[in-house]
Amino acid sequence: MGSERVEMRKRQMQVHQEAAASVLQARHRMGNTPTNASNACCFCWCCCCSCSCLTVRSEDETIQRSTFEHRAEETTNCEESLKPTLDDARSWPMSFEKVMKSAAGRGCFRQFLRTEFSEENMMFWLACEELKKETNKTVVEEKVRQIYEDFISILSPKEVSLDSRVREVINRNMLEPTSHTFDDAQQQIYTLMQRDSYPRFINSSEYADLLKSLEEPPPEP
Repeated sequence: MGSERVEMRKRQMQVHQEAAASVLQARHRMGNTPTNASNACCFCWCCCCSCSCLTVRSEDETIQRSTFEHRAEETTNCEESLKPTLDDARSWPMSFEKVMKSAAGRGCFRQFLRTEFSEENMMFWLACEELKKETNKTVVEEKVRQIYEDFISILSPKEVSLDSRVREVINRNMLEPTSHTFDDAQQQIYTLMQRDSYPRFINSSEYADLLKSLEEPPPEP
């Protein structure tokens, strides 16, 4: 089924490109070609086609994307390397909020999600948190596009599970991207992790082993 879906999307992309080319040729023959014809679909945020606005990026955008990815990787590595205190780890069963407000908690929970093949949920949530901190309009738009490609697009291997209502909200928001474009989606993924993965994490052997390691006295020097 996966390969059939990819092939279908490829055919759709080809049809879209051919149709766009026909329209531009017709306009040219009529002497009605717009000055921004090469950017005819630069608002194609859904990434359903391979138009020039998705394949040709300015040098500034490339640098911004690399910087964003580098910062995200640094944040991830930092959180995963943090070791919680015993009091911190003991507080996690009280609420999911306790886990998510702790950098060490997020790191440990993300490692658990990796074992359940659902790490993309935490990755998406963290990407949305980073997006909310951004104020530069150009950078916001680039981050929004990148998050869409990484976690919303049906072609992405890291696609998160969202219902049709939230996807419709995202598609509307993509017309005018802001730092809050994915707020509804972020909340839905947060609730999914809270109800589904969090109880298993608290009852897991990984969490029990972590507590045991923190309770053990340090070795004698």
